[in-house]
Amino acid sequence: MTQPLLEINDLHTNFDTNSGTVNALRGVNLTINEGERVGLVGESGSGKSVTAQSILRLVDSPGRIADGSITLKGRDLLSLSESGMQNVRGRDITMIFQDPSTSLDPVYSIRSQMIEAIGHNRNLDDAEAESVAIEYLERVDMPNPRRILDSYPHELSGGMKQRVSIAMALGFDPDLIIADEPTTALDVTVQKKVMEIFKNIVEEENLSVLWITHNLGVVAEFCDKIAVIYAGEVIEYGSVYDIFDRPAHPYTRELLQTIPNIERGDEELRVIEGTVPNMRDPPSGCAFHPRCPDAETRCETTRPEKVEGRDHQASCLVHDAEDQ
Repeated sequence: MTQPLLEINDLHTNFDTNSGTVNALRGVNLTINEGERVGLVGESGSGKSVTAQSILRLVDSPGRIADGSITLKGRDLLSLSESGMQNVRGRDITMIFQDPSTSLDPVYSIRSQMIEAIGHNRNLDDAEAESVAIEYLERVDMPNPRRILDSYPHELSGGMKQRVSIAMALGFDPDLIIADEPTTALDVTVQKKVMEIFKNIVEEENLSVLWITHNLGVVAEFCDKIAVIYAGEVIEYGSVYDIFDRPAHPYTRELLQTIPNIERGDEELRVIEGTVPNMRDPPSGCAFHPRCPDAETRCETTRPEKVEGRDHQASCLVHDAEDQ
């Protein structure tokens, strides 16, 4: 039986601004087991990236983690000193960002960046780190890895830079990889190639991954489980099959309806009516009730119980995953 690798319990992250406190995360619960790939999905502004930043304790000021716990292999990450947390980043948890142009330093060669980072995180000398860098550049199908190492980021295409970022992240040999929409900035054909490469390596090495995205098609192909987040809360959690075949929360059903379907022919693309709420003043009761087609009067005042991430659950007063 797989063991929990990462456990997030009742996580609250706020941003204190001149116009009020933004409640970006309002009690997130999420568990990732060893060797498990979990997709965190939701609209822009729902709290996906803030969840990733909170796990790594990279929430920029005026943001702060206000409450909750984050444990990795039973170790409380929120109690670590900054130097202790620096050892976790890269060595235990590594992150692949949306835009590789912002994660690779333009003034240093790929060689210096990969060798320094891999050597530091795995306690290897330069020759050993270079060997690991070449191995993973080959595994992500980079032609002529030694030439790539001698290149600078501006000399590589977007797809090549993202493959370098993936090779570097894998080369760290982490316990958990957080991938924050790493294919969004790439052309569609390049997206598919990068996804295939990443998926193959993850499966070969039985890696744990938190895949953050708004693209449910990618999640269906890559992930084992899905956590749906809305207004800073995980509002449904279950296996890929449960979420796609019997979604319990109205928001999840609405998200699934927005996926383009070639069988619908010329039918207009579906959109979810309304907008993500202002998290300085979130709606009372269920945060989705102003946009929900199934909302009842009680939804306006009663907040559903939080999803705790076991089996298939939904935080909805009207529908429940166990009743599906």
